[in-house]
Amino acid sequence: MTRMTEFRDTLVGLTIVALMLWGSTTYTLQQEPTIGCASAGRDGTADTDLYCIELFHRPDFPEASGHVELGRVPSPFGTRVSTAGNHEFDVTIAVDGLPDPSSVGPYTTYVAWATTPLLSPMVNLGSVGNGRTRLGRVGFDKFLILITAEVSADVDTYQGRLVLRGISASMRMEPEDLLQLTGIVANLGHNEASEWSPPRPHPLVEMMPGVGDLRPIVTPYLPPTPIGGSVSMARPREIIRLQDGGTLDLEAGVVTRTIGGRTFTMFGFNGQYPGPLIRVPEDATVTVNVINQLDLPTAIHWHGIRLDNRYDGVPGVTQNAIQPGDSFQYRIHFPDAGLYWYHPHHREDIQQDLGLYGNMRVDSTDPAYYGPANYEETLMLDDLLTTADGLSLLPYGKERATHALMGRFGNLLLVNGEPGYRLTVKRGAVVRFFLTNVSNTRTFNLSFGNAAIKLVASDVGKFEHETWVDSVVIAPAERYIVDVRFPEAGSIQIVNSVQGIDHVFGNFFPEPMTLGEIVVSESWAIPDHATSFDALRVHGDVVADIDRYRSDFDRPVDRRLLLTLAVQGLPYPLETLLNLDSSFFNPVEWSGTMPRMNWVTTGDQVEWVLRDEDTGRENLDIDWSFRMGDRVKIRLRNDRTAIHAMQHPIHLHGQRFLVLSQDGLENNNLVWKDTMLLPVGSTADILLDVSNPGRWMLHCHIAEHLESGMKLVFDVSP
Repeated sequence: MTRMTEFRDTLVGLTIVALMLWGSTTYTLQQEPTIGCASAGRDGTADTDLYCIELFHRPDFPEASGHVELGRVPSPFGTRVSTAGNHEFDVTIAVDGLPDPSSVGPYTTYVAWATTPLLSPMVNLGSVGNGRTRLGRVGFDKFLILITAEVSADVDTYQGRLVLRGISASMRMEPEDLLQLTGIVANLGHNEASEWSPPRPHPLVEMMPGVGDLRPIVTPYLPPTPIGGSVSMARPREIIRLQDGGTLDLEAGVVTRTIGGRTFTMFGFNGQYPGPLIRVPEDATVTVNVINQLDLPTAIHWHGIRLDNRYDGVPGVTQNAIQPGDSFQYRIHFPDAGLYWYHPHHREDIQQDLGLYGNMRVDSTDPAYYGPANYEETLMLDDLLTTADGLSLLPYGKERATHALMGRFGNLLLVNGEPGYRLTVKRGAVVRFFLTNVSNTRTFNLSFGNAAIKLVASDVGKFEHETWVDSVVIAPAERYIVDVRFPEAGSIQIVNSVQGIDHVFGNFFPEPMTLGEIVVSESWAIPDHATSFDALRVHGDVVADIDRYRSDFDRPVDRRLLLTLAVQGLPYPLETLLNLDSSFFNPVEWSGTMPRMNWVTTGDQVEWVLRDEDTGRENLDIDWSFRMGDRVKIRLRNDRTAIHAMQHPIHLHGQRFLVLSQDGLENNNLVWKDTMLLPVGSTADILLDVSNPGRWMLHCHIAEHLESGMKLVFDVSP
């Protein structure tokens, strides 16, 4: 189906909706409902503009009013989506002024409906009356809510009289007036540098007029070949097992990679891609000597480890950057079992994206820490962005990051540095996947065909109890550990299922991408772990640890951070489109559907902001001080009103925290985290366990947002 056909069908559907809802009577939508979204929002809940729908009455029901609250569906992840990538909401309807249904015709009840712009499917959410009614879930990207008088609550389609109606915020996306952008190319952001090769446009989304001529106002950078030396071909990562007191030399250098038949010059640790998988026992201390053979300064951050502050790897905070040809010695203590990773913390938008990353697995002293499994696989999820011809990597900004607005979405998906991951297992096998998202900006929604997925652990250890999930939503820098059982022989696809947005025509479209394949043989796995896999364990040790903090869960917040955005000097076509399209932003931007528009933005034009809502201070001007042993309750709120609101994976260095609640919904399955995903318009309360002295950073882990200012430093005194 062409984009124009989809646009036409949507217009036809909306025309039908308009005729059905309004009939021949003129109605002014500006009329204020008696019960509206303004009265629905409470401190600590989601933004009502995105997550609350005003209900407007027909003229013949003047007393009726109400709203629909789109609540958070319980989920262990930062957002809840279906396996197809559709956002899901828990629907509560508040209504007032409904007359007795029998007074308006041969009706016995009122029914709430959810439907798409094409009025199909039509989902019966259940009976409603005056007051608040909690109903089922809605999983449409664009939808309407209707309340009708019906002869029965069991009708399967709308047949009676329409009383109230409303539209989701996503319905406010409308096709832009392309004529007002046609031919407009501003000098701002226009760079004639011939060495810039543009990114490949998205195959399903039209480019806005004028955008194709824009270039970032920075110098393009790609890794140079070392002077007087050849570049070796990167080899797959090795597993390095270190005991307490062990030492590892880790060299950051230039490598050659062949991906999908194309050869790229990239970076690697010890000539490997990804870097070595470091396995250590819990409570071990090891020494890592980092040697910098790049042409850029660097420093290595040991992500998620509650280590000695001087070895945290943040230039300007805990150390000076390691200059080309120099080295630095890190001593790393591993107090917590779990899955961690290491990566540069200097221009990570370049260095991490080019391959400087690796996992660390800290093995528990308890041999039954995890349940039994037949296989264990450590997967690092990534993407790369190529030029329009697909023959080379898109250059990076030398002076500062490009892609400052949305982050650098890639068009090649990789698992452990390769496309098309493949694993062969026996029938009935339980596979434990250790998952890490190392991409610059992409959030994944992973599923393993129809195989059951058991969620076991996250960033800094196990959940209070294991739980079943349909898919795994994993943001940049997050880690999740899942067990998956494959009871049937055949081929199982690992798929990232998301919904892209065509902002030009105001439509969503499915964008599933296959990352790999699990081949299940006919022979049965021995031993058979089916019984233990089917059981969901409660981790009493985790519950007991968290019990010590529960007295702090319900007290007032100590700090409040607003996540927002400031822009200046954007290219005119881009600024115009952002102003036109400010009516809706997806809670999570899953796909880079406007690669050229995003590419031209830099830190000169975009500043991502952490704002202390109590003092008004922003980013590095924020002055937070704590003491060891403090328990700090922090409220994070993602500003819906920013000119291009976007999700943020928020990471805290050197500490651990609990996500207590999100959008007013209490979290009933806690796990220690160091990174959490906060969607647009969402609010989360976290409890920070201040257990490690030093100067530590809090920042967004979209690499380009970090490079564009979204960070603060806090002090912890002994």
